[in-house]
Amino acid sequence: MDQNLIAVIVGAVEGVTEFLPVSSTGHMIIVGHLLGFKGNIASIFDVFVQFGAILSVLFIYKERFAKFFTKEGWQIDNGFSVWHVFAGTFPIMLFGYFSYPYIKAYLFSPLTVVVGLILGGLLLIYAEFRTKGKQDRLVRDVDKITIKQAIWIGIYQFLSLWPGFSRSGSTIAGGLLVGLSRETAANFTFVIAVPLMLVACFYDLIKNLSILTADELKVLFIGSVVAFAVAYCSILWFLKFLQKYSLKSFAYYRIILAIFTYWFFYL
Repeated sequence: MDQNLIAVIVGAVEGVTEFLPVSSTGHMIIVGHLLGFKGNIASIFDVFVQFGAILSVLFIYKERFAKFFTKEGWQIDNGFSVWHVFAGTFPIMLFGYFSYPYIKAYLFSPLTVVVGLILGGLLLIYAEFRTKGKQDRLVRDVDKITIKQAIWIGIYQFLSLWPGFSRSGSTIAGGLLVGLSRETAANFTFVIAVPLMLVACFYDLIKNLSILTADELKVLFIGSVVAFAVAYCSILWFLKFLQKYSLKSFAYYRIILAIFTYWFFYL
């Protein structure tokens, strides 16, 4: 199959799944294997295509990010600040830096995705169970999140290093478990994703830039543009969804997908 077409397909998959609690990495590994999109370019693509998804977050939350460049945005006692972002991202950046080579080498396979999909789905179900009947006690405003809650969400984000677990799934579930509402947890998750994903994207690009051809750079660009457009729509839809529905449907979807993936690749 033409690599430009593959870039469109995988970019769309990234855009749909990056900010939903279903594991974008898991989906891209599965789709990549189905399309025969493997090797070094596929590995780089899986990370760098997230750049387009990041830009969609910057557009949707532009006022929030603009505040971070003001004096008010650095005041820890004045709502959601740079320090909350730091608390939610530094733990996984530090841990991810040392574990990255091992994750790339040993965890990027359909089988590890199957395990991550199931365990992540069970975590979502557990988080919903723990908050059932407690909606009136949950934090419903991002500006009311404490530094302690941000740190705990950052720790839950460690789980996302396992492909298939889902960064948004682990952080949203973690947000519920530390006292946030679904929508508040999602908003916090999307904002703290930006620095984390930017670091991952540029780390991979700088490390591999010298070995990428012009055609491969074109593939990365196409995938990122598609991911941006699709992710923008996906985020807006998901936030409306969370106003009415729980995360259980995503948990059931993950488990069904895990069963299908295991059957397709191993039976």
